[in-house]
Amino acid sequence: RALPGFFVRAINAAERSLWLAQIAPTATLYKQLTNRGMRMQRETVADRLYFGEGPRWHNGRLWFSDFYQHAVLSVGAQGDIRIEHKFNEQTSGLGWLPDGRLIVVGMASMTLLREEDDGFVVHADLSAHARHLCNDMVVDADGRAYVGNFGFDLDDHIRTRSAEVVMKDHPKADLVCVEPDGRVHVAAPGLSFPNGAVITPDGGTLIIAETLGMCLTAFDRAEDGSLSNRREWAHVGARAPDGICLDGNGNVWIADALSAECVLFEEGGNVIATAQASQNCFACMLGGEDRKDLFMMTAPSSDKSHASKDPKGKIERVRVEAPGAGWP
Repeated sequence: RALPGFFVRAINAAERSLWLAQIAPTATLYKQLTNRGMRMQRETVADRLYFGEGPRWHNGRLWFSDFYQHAVLSVGAQGDIRIEHKFNEQTSGLGWLPDGRLIVVGMASMTLLREEDDGFVVHADLSAHARHLCNDMVVDADGRAYVGNFGFDLDDHIRTRSAEVVMKDHPKADLVCVEPDGRVHVAAPGLSFPNGAVITPDGGTLIIAETLGMCLTAFDRAEDGSLSNRREWAHVGARAPDGICLDGNGNVWIADALSAECVLFEEGGNVIATAQASQNCFACMLGGEDRKDLFMMTAPSSDKSHASKDPKGKIERVRVEAPGAGWP
């Protein structure tokens, strides 16, 4: 969903401070001025994960991908984890078709995989419209999936260019739409690292995080799923919005891949609340019995050389005022 930590791979605390200094010299002041949130009590639901992504509340459990287990897992409210499915590659976004079959983004294969009785099959090949790794996804009530992708080799750009250059000058990516029958087409071209996305309860609006654009972008959505009227829904300041989720007041929680927090925005960019995590936050989801539990997927880094050997990822949880709404 995500800027799955690649954005901060191998970046230690000092390097991350330099990164923030390059892209937003007034980051700290900006957050102080815009943060109207209150402190929330945080608890750890699960730990010893490698790198959790794509959280979804489904049938009373939080489902998610763990990049370096190459697995889709689920966790109950009391922290009981079970492996739902194993794969031969890194997976990311999750969703369900109307008949209950799971669909999963295969990142390197650039495919959307569909659950069948005897295993997973290719639901759609995205390679003609995606560049580099495929990523997060939102699936609507009809089984129509919108899938983001990196658009370029982010690791290589971070190694060879300054942070400021990467933010200002990077290849754009297209948001891909997969129809329920598997047909693929471009839904929205030219986005700055399209990442987590939500659809409003009436189905009329899709909001997506442009991670390298440091903004949330909205589209009107027609009955056939086509997108139009692109506009900035909120600028998020000195933050890199990764995974996102929608609440019942029409506000959007973002996971900030650059810091240990999730932030709640209203349309226009005002900050409503902030939830602190213990380490960098890469995805979030509202769930629980009343959908007022904000689950945060956190990790020190997604760098494979570290994360795949040292499982320090966590699922952290805070209680919030407004329940989840819309899709996912």
